[in-house]
Parts: sequence; structure tokens; C-alpha cells
Amino acid sequence: MPPVRFGFHASHEQFPPSELLTLVQAAEAAGFDAAMSSDHFRPWGAAQGHSGLAWPWLGAAMARTQLPIGVISAPGYRYHPAIIAQGAATLAEMFPGRYWLALGSGQRLNEDITGLAWPEKAERNARLRECAAIIRALLAGETVSHHGRVTVVDAKLYSRPETPPPLLGAAVTEATAEELGAWADGLLTVSAEPEQLRKVIAAFHRGGGRGKRLIVQVALNWAPTEEEALAGAHEQWRTNALGGEVNWELRTPEHFDTATRHVRPEDMRESVWISADPGWHVARLRELVELGFGEIQLHQVGRNQRAFIETFGTSVLPALRAPG
Repeated sequence: MPPVRFGFHASHEQFPPSELLTLVQAAEAAGFDAAMSSDHFRPWGAAQGHSGLAWPWLGAAMARTQLPIGVISAPGYRYHPAIIAQGAATLAEMFPGRYWLALGSGQRLNEDITGLAWPEKAERNARLRECAAIIRALLAGETVSHHGRVTVVDAKLYSRPETPPPLLGAAVTEATAEELGAWADGLLTVSAEPEQLRKVIAAFHRGGGRGKRLIVQVALNWAPTEEEALAGAHEQWRTNALGGEVNWELRTPEHFDTATRHVRPEDMRESVWISADPGWHVARLRELVELGFGEIQLHQVGRNQRAFIETFGTSVLPALRAPG
């Protein structure tokens, strides 16, 4: 099996795109194997305060590095699936073999700006599958007309890569993972307890995903002291401590700030890996390797990105790659 790749997650909600560009270059220099980009229209909360457009940033980041880079987007609302397909084809043509695209059912925080009705989860999953089929057909060179949850009329991509990019599906729950297995080239999920991740992987395999690519995004926070690590996670990422369907239903950063006003720093350990000990992070990440993930994207949620890159580049990644 190929070695596991460890990636740097570029969080557009937290940093201006110009700074993220220098950070992804620093991550490559420090020994990270890959990168991943978020794709938000709004940040989660006021403390984050940014939200650059992922697509032009991806082109710049791939031109400035040699890293394979992926992104997660939600088709059918803010983005028409034909436009996502065109963007994916352009990046994959310019940077062969280095780009992957994950499709998710979306968050109201980002997609609500179009004024479309925000449907329940089952309908969002159906729309996702419909859009994924359109995107796959366009990337294969087909001329597509479609009248359903979205409309496409005589669409065709004229600039395409020799090999279409992998089209992954994003899932947190077992039910969604099982649905994705039928059409996705791989699974993108988020960190959880090993037993829960085993269930999500098993559901993906049960739906038809056995043998396909597995990627996990890990929300973590490292700092020189436990107090700093806990405070940094709470300051920047408490809006993601809600869990469940709430994350996909709230409309604005202000709503998230209101909903999390009672979240305490100590509550953050339930949703973010927090430790000042690099060895602790090594042990947790080894658990993900043992579960079979071929790519592990590390999202340092604190603002101390440079220190994180340096510390993980010298103390965490070498330990994970050491034999035995």
C-alpha cells in the first residue's frame, strides 16, 4: 500500500487567502504531503472573520507548490453543478494527478445566500447525488441536459484533463456514508472516536465503497501549553462544538455565536483534539492510520499556524513515518 499522506488544511474562514498561500508553502517546506481547502461564503463565527473564495486560491496554491490538494464543495445551491465541473476540470487539466474534489450536501450558513429553500437532509442527499451524476458526466466529456432538482441544458466541457479528478463524497453519519458508496470514488469524513469511524467506514463499504479512497479531516489544536491549546480552540472553533444537525441548519455567523455562548473551554475536548504534547497527537493520528485512512488532513484550529507547522514538521510527521 502507498504511504499515508498527511495534509495541511487551509481554513478560509480563519485567515485571508494571501496568508493561507504562504502557510501552505510553509507546510510543504516542513514536510506535509498534501493540502486541503475549505469552501465557505461566511465564517462560522465573528472571531474567525474571513471567507475568501476557494477556487482562485486553489489555482494559486497548486502553482506555488507541488502538493496534491483537494476541496469540498456543495453543488446545487451556491454553485451550479456545471460550474463546479468546469472548475474541477480546469484545475485537473493544469495540475494532472494532484487535484481531488469532494462533494457534500452543504450547510445553510453558506448556501442560504441564493434564497433557495433549504431542504431537509434526505432531500439534500438526493440533490447531492443528482448533481454528482451531472458533474461526473461532464468530466467524462458528455453533453448533458437534465431537468430535475437542478436544470442543465446542452452543457459540455471543452477543456478537460486526460484523466478526470477523483470525485469523493463527504459524510459524517453512517447513513450518508452508505449512500455515498454507490457513486463516490472515495469517502471524506471528519475525526471522531475510532469506534464511530469504524462504523462510518463500514457503512461506506456496505454501500459499495469497498476498496475506494478514505480521507479524514482532523480538527486539532496544539500550543506550547495546555492552557494555550484549550484557549485557542475555544476562541476560534467553539462554533463547531454544537454537533448534529445544528451545524447544517443555522444561517449566519451571529446565529452560531449566539448558539455557542455557553460553550466552555473545557467543552472543546469533545470536538477538537487538544494537547500541548506532540507525542499525544502522534498516538491519536496512528489510530487513524490503523483504521485504513490513506490521507489525513490536519486542521490546526488555533491561530498559531506557523508554530504548528514547525512543530508537527519536526516532531509529529517524522514519528508517524518512522518504521514500526
